[in-house]
Amino acid sequence: MYNSLKTFKNKVYTGMKIGNSHNWNYTNGKWHETKTAPDKWAFQFDSIKTRVLPAPINTGASISTKFHWYIIADQIATKVDSNSYMTSMKGVKFKVGHKRPYWKTFSYNYPEQTSYKQRIISFLEEVIRKLKEEK
Repeated sequence: MYNSLKTFKNKVYTGMKIGNSHNWNYTNGKWHETKTAPDKWAFQFDSIKTRVLPAPINTGASISTKFHWYIIADQIATKVDSNSYMTSMKGVKFKVGHKRPYWKTFSYNYPEQTSYKQRIISFLEEVIRKLKEEK
């Protein structure tokens, strides 16, 4: 079940089983970007994502649960015409934390939890280490 304790590489977790996957539609997405340097853009993306297939009954997080992700991705945008680009993105997302409906804040703000900043640093260090190891 979704909330049962699971173990992966000696780490205990809850949620979806490792190896399972979701498929989502982002049909109403809004992407806003601002150029902040010659090779750098800041962006914001807002959308309601919907499942391609319905969730199994009595699975998943409670309504109003929030998940905080840190995303690192490659995006390729190919110009199709004067107003359109075909966009493809692939990458990795790391779970920074979550907030259950009855909690006051996200999990990383509670005592004895790894802070938001330290979690991000850890994710980035892992990505850099793996890039350096690639041949």
